[in-house]
Amino acid sequence: MPQPKTRVVILGAGFAGLEAAKILKRAPVEITLIDRHNYHCFQPLLYQVATAALSPADIAWPVRHILRSQENATVFMAEVIGIDGEARVVKTRAGAFPFDFLVIAIGAMHSYFGHENWAAVAPGLKWIEDATRIRRSILSAFEQAELTGDDAERKRLLTFVIIGGGPTGVEMAGAIAEVARETLARDFRRIDPRTARIVLIEAGPRLLPNFTEQHSSYARDTLTAMGVDVMSSSPVLQCDERGVDLADRRIEAGSVIWAAGIMASPAAQWLSAEHDRAGRVVVRPDLSLQGFNDIFVIGDTASVKDASGRPVPGLASAAKQMGNYVGKLIAARVAGQSLPPFRYRHQGTLATIGRRTAVVELGHIQLRGFIGWIFWSAVHIYFLIGLKNRFVVAITWLWSYVTFKRGARLITEVPTVPAE
Repeated sequence: MPQPKTRVVILGAGFAGLEAAKILKRAPVEITLIDRHNYHCFQPLLYQVATAALSPADIAWPVRHILRSQENATVFMAEVIGIDGEARVVKTRAGAFPFDFLVIAIGAMHSYFGHENWAAVAPGLKWIEDATRIRRSILSAFEQAELTGDDAERKRLLTFVIIGGGPTGVEMAGAIAEVARETLARDFRRIDPRTARIVLIEAGPRLLPNFTEQHSSYARDTLTAMGVDVMSSSPVLQCDERGVDLADRRIEAGSVIWAAGIMASPAAQWLSAEHDRAGRVVVRPDLSLQGFNDIFVIGDTASVKDASGRPVPGLASAAKQMGNYVGKLIAARVAGQSLPPFRYRHQGTLATIGRRTAVVELGHIQLRGFIGWIFWSAVHIYFLIGLKNRFVVAITWLWSYVTFKRGARLITEVPTVPAE
């Protein structure tokens, strides 16, 4: 009688979870991949969906399609509500899934630092739904400004506030500036989109704090030259549907976008596990949970240190490395073998500032400006899934670069205005 295959349950179809599943393709295991979405999203390009440069279909792919040729993998769209580590069971709203090995790679969510009510008026950018919501907010602001006859209201509607000066905030600020100054410049009759005010607010002393001082200053200078109002050392004290409050001023705004922080998804609560301040689960050197050799936590859900003791950054490359390692480790253990502890290899940090400017740090390789943008574009196209998607994004970017036109300027799911 044949022995039942080892059951591997993977939670999350992001970079880490998908990589772990692919590595186990030829292992004698039965994989169950569970995600609350039916697609894998290339999150580094979400801001381009939010600013109408790309459509959602350009950066997202059905998980079933990705794993269609992997016979040992089964995909379920379900929401996880708990984990029983002792009983080796994952609890979902669709039922329970037993496991021999569990890989938790459910990513991160927005952190509003105790002001969760701000989420309703300052959306973050983690999922396709977030990107389309922000796109709708940005484009609707121009439409409403065209309609209003009140100068003060028009000024408010044409003010866009981005909170957070990391890569996402910098990318969003530069992209919105291009939309206003170039893409929409000639589309309206009663307003001039070029008069829009884009405000980037950072609580810390400088933009891109994980980059060098030189590149941080370069990003600020580049954004300023694009017409972005950069405010550093300016924590936001209050946020509502009509703007934000700082220590010394009030900024009335038609759109507020959150790019200031993330926190881990609730895996630590499910497992009653040790975690850091951001909620990331503290793991052992082999990325397993303390006290459980068969439960692994990877990607943005895990608190991992590199060889020098510094936290591993929440980058796609880091998540893929963890997924690759855990996939190989599970395959090795099924075969009665072992692997040395996980070792993170930093593959560089990148951020784009507009359509032809970026900063790149790869060890001794330091790039910026147009050369940096070319490198940034090549890296992102390379990591896209599928030849078709790489071709579509490359052509879309080239068209956008040459013509300043953006092909996904659609306002969908407009909220219904109640009758008075």
